[in-house]
Order: sequence, then C-alpha cells, then structure tokens
Amino acid sequence: MLDAAVDRMEGYREGPVWTPLPLGLQADYQVPLRSKGMGPEAIERHLTALLPYGVGNTHPRFFGWVHGSGTPGNLLADITAATMNANLGGRDHGAMYVEKQVVNWCREIFQFPETSSGLIVSGTSIATIVALKTARDRCFDFSSRKTGLQKTALGQLVGYTSAQTHSCVARAFDILGLGSDALRKIAVNEHFEIDTYALQTAITEDRAAGFTPFVIVGTAGAVNVGAIDDLETLADIAQAEKLWLHIDGAFGALGVLCEQLRPRLTGIKRADSLAFDFHKWLHVNYDAGFILMRSEELHRRTFSERPEYLKGAERGLAAGNPWPVEYGPELSRGFRALKVWTQLAEHGTDKLGALIAQNCAQAAYLKTLVDDHPHMDMVAPVAMNICCLRYRAPGQDELEVDRLNDEIVVQLQVQGLAAPSTTLVNGRNAIRVNITNHRTTRADMDMLILEIDRIGQELMIATNWIKNNPKSLADKH
Repeated sequence: MLDAAVDRMEGYREGPVWTPLPLGLQADYQVPLRSKGMGPEAIERHLTALLPYGVGNTHPRFFGWVHGSGTPGNLLADITAATMNANLGGRDHGAMYVEKQVVNWCREIFQFPETSSGLIVSGTSIATIVALKTARDRCFDFSSRKTGLQKTALGQLVGYTSAQTHSCVARAFDILGLGSDALRKIAVNEHFEIDTYALQTAITEDRAAGFTPFVIVGTAGAVNVGAIDDLETLADIAQAEKLWLHIDGAFGALGVLCEQLRPRLTGIKRADSLAFDFHKWLHVNYDAGFILMRSEELHRRTFSERPEYLKGAERGLAAGNPWPVEYGPELSRGFRALKVWTQLAEHGTDKLGALIAQNCAQAAYLKTLVDDHPHMDMVAPVAMNICCLRYRAPGQDELEVDRLNDEIVVQLQVQGLAAPSTTLVNGRNAIRVNITNHRTTRADMDMLILEIDRIGQELMIATNWIKNNPKSLADKH
C-alpha cells in the first residue's frame, strides 16, 4: 500500500486531471454491510484501486475552487499520527506540545501578541463559528452562554461583510442563532473590495434604527476573484465604532509569507480574530484550518467548560492545562497539528512564501495570455492567484455565451485536460482559474488557453454558431 501511495505521488502530473469513479468501482461501495470481514489483502486491493479517482487537486492543472495540493512529507506525518492515534482534546502528552508549537508559530507569522490564542480546526468554516461566537458572547459579558439570546437588552445584533465574502460567514450567523439576514452584505468597488464608505453608512443607519452592530468581517482573498479588502481601513472603522474585527483569510492570509502580498495584508495584525486554512496555500494535506484570537481570555471564556470527569491536575496525565477543549466545541480532536508542523519544519517559510509568489506570477502570466487572445476577455482584476475570464462569441446574446463558457469548463473537466470552475462576475458566467498548486508551471497556463480556444471553436461549430455569424471567430482565427 505504501508503494502504491508513493507511486501515485510520483505520477501526479500524468494522466487525466479528473476521472469519475467507474461504475464497477461504484458498485463496490453500494453493497450491504458485511457480517464477516473481507480481510486485509482484499482491503488493500480496494484501497489501491481507489487511488486514481480523487477530485484531482493533486494534479498541476487542477484550477477549480481553492483546493490545496498536498506534499509527500505529509504522508510521513499522517502515518505517524495514525500510529499514535492521539486525542488532542486535552491532557499532557507529546502531541499536545506539537500543537502548542504550531500555535506559537502562527502568532509569529501574523504578529499577534503573546496574549493571543489559537486552535487547529477542520477549516475556516468552523474557525469562523469559533470567532463569531466569541464576538457575540462578548457583547453580553458571556451571560448569553446560559441565558441564550432571548433575554437580552441589546436587541438585534448585526454584522457587516463584503458581498464577495465566502458563504461560511452567513452560515455562521445562522448557526449562532443570529440569522443570516443579520449579516449586512456591503457592496464592493471596481476592484471587488468592500466599499468602506458604504460600510460606514450602513453602521450609522443601523444604529439609528435601533440595531446593535457588533462585528466587521474583512476578507483577505475573496473566493470569487481573490480580492483583498482594505484591512487597515476596516481596522480603523472597527476601532472607532468599538466593533470586533474578524478576517476571513481562508487562503489569502498566508500571503504574508510572500513579499509581494505582505504590504496589502498588514491590517491582519490588528484583527481580533483570523480564520485561515493550512490545506490551501500552505499545501498541507486535508484537512487543517486555524483560528487565531487576539485575546486568550475572551477566547477561553467563550468555550471553557470543565466538568468533573475533565478535571485538570498539576501532575500526571491530567496536567497540561489549559486544554484545547476550552477554546472550541470539540473534545475529540485528531492530531492535525503534526502535518502542519511537518510542513513548516521541513520547508520553512521562505520556500513556502516563494511558492505563493510563484502562483501569483503564474496568474499574472495567464492574464497576459488572455489579454493577447482575440477570443477571450478578463472580467475581473487579478489580485493574487485567481483569474476570471470569459470566452467570447460575437453575435450571440449573453445567455448563450454564459452557456458556452459553462460547457467549455465541463469539457475541460470530462476530457481530463484541466479542472477550472465557473463563477458569476457582474452577473455573467466566467471561467475561474485558481492557482494554488506548487506543481503548476507556465506551460500549464499555455496549454489551458489553447484547450479553452479549441473547445470553444468546436462547440460553436457543433451548434452552428459560426455558420450563423459571417464574422465568425473561426474566420478571425
């Protein structure tokens, strides 16, 4: 099995980017529960057969959504973590010291004070819930932990974020009992960054209407186009209005490791909380996210609950206080910290930062290819590592062009050539190319543009678009 895994890693560039699981293998996972085990040899055959049928994010031409690519070193970490089978909810054991080291390193990376705290979680979605619960409970001096939100004098709490912010923020409002309507989605400027003037106006109007503003959520790397909000200005507004500043930095926050992006992310160190993922631009294997909190005291007051069976001690296995369970909702926690520690320790921040810069340079290069191409347009600025482009079909209405761009992406995927995704930019479908893979090269950008054009031409011929347009793309080409 180890040989098969290493062979798969060595061959990540080979073969299709994505291949759907064949029907025969699908049938293997549609059988009744066994009363008798099949044995380790049969299990090994099943596992080996499954290896080629992932989502494709390990391939250098996987450009969909924002998926990390993983590294071979994490295989060693996962083997070690599986062997130890440690629960990092608490107690005094070796794995806990690894997680504490990662927390300290995150403080250092983002220039948070010694009084800050952190917790490794599955991803930014859970990290956001941890952060916003702390921000919410602080408003009630933590009495809401027992009384809930029914008996409060503050009225409706409201928060603010960009219209480009990830949907996990609205979901967190829902989960926390605030309701997603309590999250005001503020318009963006031409760079897809939050309009800070509109934000200030919304806060003022809400206060006048009897609402209680409590949080601003800034974005460091909007999921659609990669935009970075003006975090310094958001920090100024939050300070003046006495609001909690949370930053969704799911993939963009780690841009602080890159000299090119660092000046645009200085506002992070002023945040009350920061959520981000190691499994995106740090290339750690899934899953590994993080919540970093400026105030350890507020963080622990939000979650700490130590019943008698979780009583701490000064010595022995029940020492090592405070425990991670006091900073989040989970007592049962796997040893995610080891693969994060392994990645940082093996490669160092200089190399990881250089890979981030490399992806940004590749996105800039892709933009030049699109700008020079007669059949394609950029539909959003390139802020970091994401390009949003649109294939043109002169003479066709916008809905037809929407369908054409959707089908180009599907064909790229099913033909195994590349795996971008689609999104909406200014109400129109766009081909979205996210580059967060350390295996990607400029040659992959060249191939992507050639294949988009080839597929676009073939689709228009197949649907008689060219026949119906004398000034066709084929003639121009």
